[in-house]
Amino acid sequence: MEMCDNCAYNQQVLDRIKNEIPDPDLTIELADMFKVFGDNTRIRILWALFDKELCVFDIAEKLEMSQSAISHQLKTLKQARLIKSRRDGKNAFYSIDDDHVKKIIEQMIIHVEEK
Repeated sequence: MEMCDNCAYNQQVLDRIKNEIPDPDLTIELADMFKVFGDNTRIRILWALFDKELCVFDIAEKLEMSQSAISHQLKTLKQARLIKSRRDGKNAFYSIDDDHVKKIIEQMIIHVEEK
């Protein structure tokens, strides 16, 4: 069975992780990413975006927070490439950047709920 290019790349990454001490630049970047995940509001925003894209107003309503507080967190999530946005007229709609983000949170939920 032939591996797809992405699967082969993923296997190379996994093999490297198993056999090498990570480069300090990589571990710094990983730690920074975990800091972004380390905020309750940002996790709740990501959760809200799991199934559909939403505008700032909808996210603020869903989380019962101010639009300015949501906008501030969206900026951080976007800079970390965890979400993306698209414009429709004057409105911006936000969504999860890719399935990796959702999988990370799902795996952490599984870990947290293990008894």
